[in-house]
Parts: sequence; structure tokens; C-alpha cells
Amino acid sequence: MNQQKRVLFGTDGIRGRAGVYPLTAETVLKLGQAAADVLLAGDRLQDWPFVVIGKDTRQSGDMLEAAIAAGLNSRGVDVRLAGVIPTPAIAQMTAGLKAAFGIVISASHNPFDDNGIKFFGPDGYKLDDEVELAIETALLTETPDRECGPIGRTSALEDAEERYIHFVTHGNEPDLFKGLTIALDAANGAACRTSSAILEALGATVITRHNQPSGLNINRDCGCTHAAVIEAMVKEIGAHVGVSHDGDADRVLLADEKGVVLDGDELMAIAAVSMLAEGTLRNETLVTTVMSNAGLDEAVKKAGGKVVRTNVGDRYVVEAMKEGDFNFGGEQSGHFIFRDFNTTGDGIVSAVQLLRIVQQSGKPLSELRKMLERFPQVQRNVRVSQKPDLAIVDSVYRLQMETEEALGAGGRVLMRYSGTEPLLRILVEGRDLAYIESQIDKIAAAARDEIGE
Repeated sequence: MNQQKRVLFGTDGIRGRAGVYPLTAETVLKLGQAAADVLLAGDRLQDWPFVVIGKDTRQSGDMLEAAIAAGLNSRGVDVRLAGVIPTPAIAQMTAGLKAAFGIVISASHNPFDDNGIKFFGPDGYKLDDEVELAIETALLTETPDRECGPIGRTSALEDAEERYIHFVTHGNEPDLFKGLTIALDAANGAACRTSSAILEALGATVITRHNQPSGLNINRDCGCTHAAVIEAMVKEIGAHVGVSHDGDADRVLLADEKGVVLDGDELMAIAAVSMLAEGTLRNETLVTTVMSNAGLDEAVKKAGGKVVRTNVGDRYVVEAMKEGDFNFGGEQSGHFIFRDFNTTGDGIVSAVQLLRIVQQSGKPLSELRKMLERFPQVQRNVRVSQKPDLAIVDSVYRLQMETEEALGAGGRVLMRYSGTEPLLRILVEGRDLAYIESQIDKIAAAARDEIGE
């Protein structure tokens, strides 16, 4: 296996400040060329391949879309532009339309001045690390100018929204959510039109806010990273449930009828236990990451299932699901993969499936959430100027070892660098809240002293 590390690709594609390397027009054009060279090489070359591209509402999306489309066109690849559309829609349409691959231009929950580029293979799944490394290597390697060959063209995929709305609603009863009032926070992002249309098509009354994107207001004081917004909406409207997306709508946050947000672990417990009861949780297994609370394992085990854990990142959850033939997994952050329906985290598919469970149970979310009894868990983020191996950051490593020894089998310390931001993420879990809060503050302070900005 190739042990070379990726430099530009993180846990979810290439991400950074729009207009700054590597997200400049010149580099992104070359990225399009590199992607075509790698993904359409050899026996994978089609007679006349095409690629589907979608984006969120950031003002920089137009520039990056034009640049990567030009790079693809220069390699003889046609481009079909889906416009502003949720990330999971591109995953679905890439496979459904038999595209060579798919591209999403988005920085998810990041502020508007960031952007990013991620790829889906022809099967609708995110690319493996090795394939991303090959694209990155091709991008960074100086090569002689190629002789001019066929030139591709770019056109609009006019019915992209309708395709996705039909994909999500198809097979569901049109009155599935009849009588349900839903508060929806669209984050001024990619789901500004599609999520409300989907929920209304299934019979719900939907009150939507933050659905007026300006190019500058995506995720600004709204969306998944501002839970208080959907909580306040539910209370003000008197909704039965609140639904909140991030900028590219591959995540979802739900608030119960009391206006209290559920975290991803609670939602995974509700879904997994329900699926176990229905006999639809394949191999009786939920896949989640090392960030999830130990209480989730206990809830699933009590219902007759088990939990498999992966590294952080929905791509690693999906990889484990494919390897083990599992059909449900997710992250505490709100990425959920209902693999019977889509190949990646899909905020509105997840919302529909979770709300279906709520409707069929006859119980409100405030009652269903009680099936998860969490261990106390505290998290801190430290902005860093570098990302050395933490084992050589002596003061941080000593505190980690000290804390893990004191916690014993009833707790853990988890530290990892963000793949998309200059952050060290620290998590401490145990039974004594006062102790873990004290220790995580010490660890965070040591990290700031040693490697902080």
C-alpha cells in the first residue's frame, strides 16, 4: 500500500480559502485536468465521457466551477452543470446518469470565504485515499504541454433539482408526514429549495428560514453549527420538529417538539434500535466513529445489535459499511448514511428516514431520545500553527497518559487534528464530569502553549 501522505486532500476533499492556493482558478483548472488524466486513464476511458458538477451558494463557486470545467473540457470531457444542489444529489446523479465521475464545489459548514472541491466515483462513492493521492500527484507534477486533442463542452443539467426531489420522495407515501409541522433552517445553502419541496411533497407543513442565499451568508448565524437557531424556531412556531442543514446539506440536525436539539448519537440510537426491531439493520450492526459516546454502544447492544467504530470522517464510515456489508452508519456531527438509499451522507434522506420512525412510533422525539444514556463527554478545539505527531509533544502526551490511567476502562482521551481546519480536536469521556472537565482544560492549555497559533 502506498504510504505517501496527501498534501492537498483532507478528510473531505480539498478545502481552504477561495482565491488562495490551492483554490485559485489556475490551480483548479489543472486539478480538472489531473482528475481526468487519473480517473479516465487506460481501460476506464469512455468514448466521450461526461462529468456532473454541483455547488453550494458561495460567491466563489462560479469561479471554481468555471475553472474545473475548463480543465475537464481541455481533456475532452463534457461537463453537465447541476447548479446549486446538495452534495448528496451529485453522488446520486453521478451513479444514476452513469457519469464518469462527479464533483462538488463546497466547503460544507465553513464560512462563505472558504470553499472546497470533492469527487465522487462513477458508483457514487467518495474516492479512496489512494485515488486522491494519484490526482494530487498528477496535479503537483510538472509535465510537458500536451498536443491538443478533443475538446469537451459544458452545458446545464436543467432538471437537476427535480431529479433529486423525485429520488428522495419516490417510494414514500405522499401523506407520510400529514399533520406534521416542521421548522426548517436551510443555512442559506445548497438545500434552500430542495428540502422544503421534499418535505411538503410528503405532506408536511414546512416553515423555512435562512433560504435567501446572497453568496455571502451561507452558514452565517444559521444552520447545523448554530443549534440555538432551530431550537428558537421550533419554540416560536410551535413545530412538531425542527430540521437544520449545513451549507451543502450532507448533514442534518433535528430538534424535538420542546425545541431541544438532539445530537448525532441520539439520532443514531433511535434509528439503529428501530431498524433492529424492524429487522432492517443489516448484520445487526451500526457503524460510527471514535467520537461517538460509549452510551451508544450500550443502547445498541441492549437492543440486540453491535457497533463498529472507524476513524473520524463520513468517508471512513462508508468504507467500513461497504467492507462489512452494513447499511446504516454515521457521525456524532450529523452525517448519517442510510446506504439503502444513498452512497454518502444525505441530510434530507436522513431527515425523512428519522421522521418516518418518529411518525410510526407514535412518540415524540423528546421521548425517543431517552433510549440513549450518555457517558459524560467534553470536547475542546485548539487552533494550531502546526500539526506534529502528538506523541512528541511532551506536555500534552504526559497529560493524556495521566488522564487515561485515571479513567481506566470507564473512559478515554481522544485527540486528532482536523483534516479541513487548523484545529486540534480533543475529547475526554468518563463517568466523573468534574474530573474530565478539569483534565481537558489542562490538555487544551498545554496544546495551546506548545503548538497553538
